[in-house]
Amino acid sequence: MRHLLLSLHILFAIFAVGPLVGAASIAARGVRAGDAAMVASSARTVRIYGYASILVPLLGMGLVQPKWHAKFSYPWVWISLLLYLAALALSLLVLAPGLNRAADRLAAGGDARAEGARAAGAGGLISLLFAVIVFLMVYKPH
Repeated sequence: MRHLLLSLHILFAIFAVGPLVGAASIAARGVRAGDAAMVASSARTVRIYGYASILVPLLGMGLVQPKWHAKFSYPWVWISLLLYLAALALSLLVLAPGLNRAADRLAAGGDARAEGARAAGAGGLISLLFAVIVFLMVYKPH
C-alpha cells in the first residue's frame, strides 16, 4: 500500500504542482506582453491545478505513519503542510484573482503593470515555497 500511495503522491506532485508552478512563474510574462487571453489562460491554469494539487497533501497524509518512519509530530511533515497551505492560498486567493483583474484591464486596453508585478512576486514565492517543500520531503530533517 505504501508504494501505491507514494507513487500517486509523486505523480500528482509532478502533474498538478508542476503545471501550477509553471503557470505561476510565467504568468507575469503575459501581462508584460499585454496579451489578455494569455493572462486569462494563466489564471485558469493556476486555479485548475491549484485545486488539483490538493490531492498531493491528501495522499501524503496517508504516508504519515510510524511504521513508514513518518509522524505528524516530525517538523518536516507539519512545516511542509503549512508551506503547502501558504502556496495554495497564494495561488487561489492572490495570484488567480490578480491575473483575472489584469486580463480584464488588458482586454479593456488599460495598463496592468501593477498586477504584473504582483503576479511575478506571487509566482516567485509560490515556486520558492514548493522548492522548500521538496527539500523537506527529500531530506526529512528532524
